[in-house]
Amino acid sequence: MTENLHRRQWLALAAGMLGSAAAGGVAAATGPAAGLLHKPVGTSGVSLPVIGLGSWITFNVGDDAQARASCAEVMRHFFQAGGRMIDSSPMYGSSQPVIGAGLQALHAHAQVFSTDKVWTSGDGRAQIEASRRHWGVRQFDLLQVHNLLAWQTQLPLLFELKRAGRLRFVGITTSHGRRHRDIERIMREHPLDFVQVSYNIVERDVEQRILPLARERGIAVIVNRPFREGALIRAVQRERLPAWAQEVGCANWPEFLLKFIVSHPAVTCAIPATSRVEHVQENMAAARGRLPDAAQRARMAAAVAAL
Repeated sequence: MTENLHRRQWLALAAGMLGSAAAGGVAAATGPAAGLLHKPVGTSGVSLPVIGLGSWITFNVGDDAQARASCAEVMRHFFQAGGRMIDSSPMYGSSQPVIGAGLQALHAHAQVFSTDKVWTSGDGRAQIEASRRHWGVRQFDLLQVHNLLAWQTQLPLLFELKRAGRLRFVGITTSHGRRHRDIERIMREHPLDFVQVSYNIVERDVEQRILPLARERGIAVIVNRPFREGALIRAVQRERLPAWAQEVGCANWPEFLLKFIVSHPAVTCAIPATSRVEHVQENMAAARGRLPDAAQRARMAAAVAAL
C-alpha cells in the first residue's frame, strides 16, 4: 500500500515538474547549452563538458517521492544546460536508483555519460550488475574502483569488461587527499582512461605530481569535492567577489571556484553535487565563456588565500 502510494506521488510530481521535457526525451541542447566548454578524454575521440553532476549525499533521498522528483528536476536542468556526466557509487545510499528513476522520467538515457564505481572486496561483477539495473542503462560509460578498495581484484575485472565491449572507460578514484602514492603508482603501471581526485582552490596537492602525470599519460581527470562539500562556498560567500572576476567571466563565487579547477590543463571535468536547481544552473555557467590563464589562476588562488 505504502509503496504504491509513493509510486503514485512520484509519478504525479514528476509529471507536473517535468512537463516541459519533450515527449521523446529531454529537449535538444540548444540555446543556453550553445558554446559549452568541452575537454577530450585522452585520444578516444570523446569529449565531455567540463562540469558534471555528483550525487554523494544530495541524491541519497530514499523513497521520498517529492525528494526524488526534485532530484529529477535538477537532472532536467543539468541536461538542458548541456551537461552529460553524472557520477555515483554503491556507497552513496539510494543515489543510484534515484538517478535511474530520473533518467526514466526524463527519457534521458541518450544524454547521460553514465559514471559509477565498484566498491566491494567481494563480488565486483554482481555489484556492477546491480548498479546497472539501478541506473537502467545498457552498460556504463565509465566504471572506477572506488577509493582503491580491493583494486588488485576489481581493476582487472574492469579491464576485462572493457575488452569485451561491455564498458567504454576504466578509472580509479580517491578523495580527501588519501593514497596519492598508490594512485600515482597505478597510473604509471596500468592503462587507465580516468582518474578521480579531490582538488579545489585551497586543496592543491594533486598539482604537484598527479595532474602532471595524468597529462603525460593521457589520462582524463575528474575532480570531486570542488566545494569541499559546501564548506568552501560558505566560507567565501561571506566576502565580496573581486571586481576583476568578470575578466574571466565569473558572476559569482561558484563560477569562480569551478573555473579555477577546470581551467587546469590536466582537468577534464568537475562534478559538484547539488539538490537545488539554482545551484546546478550556477555550476553549469562555469562551463561557458573563457577560462582563466595561468596568471589569472594564480591571482584567483591568491585572492581566496587572502580572505
